Amino acid sequence: MSLRLALLVTGSPPEPVRAEYGDYSVIYTKWLRASLPQGSTATFTLDPYDVVHKMEYPSDAQLDGYYDGILYTGSAASAYEDRDWINKLVAFSARVVNEKPHIKVIGICFGHQILARALGGSVVPNDGKWEVGITSLELTDMGKRLFGVETINIQQMHRDHVPSIPSPFHLLGSTSVSLNQGMVRFAPGTAPDQQSLKTAQVLTLQGHPEFIEGIVTGMVAVRAKTGVMSQELAADVQRRKDWRNDGTGVLGKAAWAVLGVKA
Repeated sequence: MSLRLALLVTGSPPEPVRAEYGDYSVIYTKWLRASLPQGSTATFTLDPYDVVHKMEYPSDAQLDGYYDGILYTGSAASAYEDRDWINKLVAFSARVVNEKPHIKVIGICFGHQILARALGGSVVPNDGKWEVGITSLELTDMGKRLFGVETINIQQMHRDHVPSIPSPFHLLGSTSVSLNQGMVRFAPGTAPDQQSLKTAQVLTLQGHPEFIEGIVTGMVAVRAKTGVMSQELAADVQRRKDWRNDGTGVLGKAAWAVLGVKA
């Protein structure tokens, strides 16, 4: 099985992080490889599209006959901003989900927020509240069923959030800081007893399953140095840095299941 995936690149890691870990196309490629179920013979190509500076996207011909899925990266931008590249991304997202249901869509952090905005929800600043570093999610019944676990730990890096759940999405998990930590939208016509990762059309996560500890530590160091984050928050992230991270073992495998690769 060989999958063809498009990566919508909506930002770039800070330079010190990029120098050590690569850009988002490298980070996502490593995450996807590390998350492949044991024994799987699936292969993939991941084609990056610069939607910020070049505002480039897969063509309709590629969406209809080439790509199997689209992934969205995180960004330092805010998904509610009225900017040309963000507005174009919102419009593209709505069109793909509503008109091309054969394409699997996975949105991470900023991608989660863009998809919420594109599909009837809203994105707002979270009153200055950061969620950063390894964070435990309280899963809904749907989240527990789809992920096969009772709780999830995931790296976070955000202070905007999606305050509600646009229909027909189902909420997957929450924290005390942000209600909507992830959503799933099933393919049109999916019966309740057929709802599974395999029948999911859209999967979104507010956190970052693709981030490992060093990436988050590097980002926090840059932002604490510039005053974007407080020293107290940086110290708390450091305190939690060795907590279990389910980004690969649970969430990465869930992403592959959405894309049709079985564990």
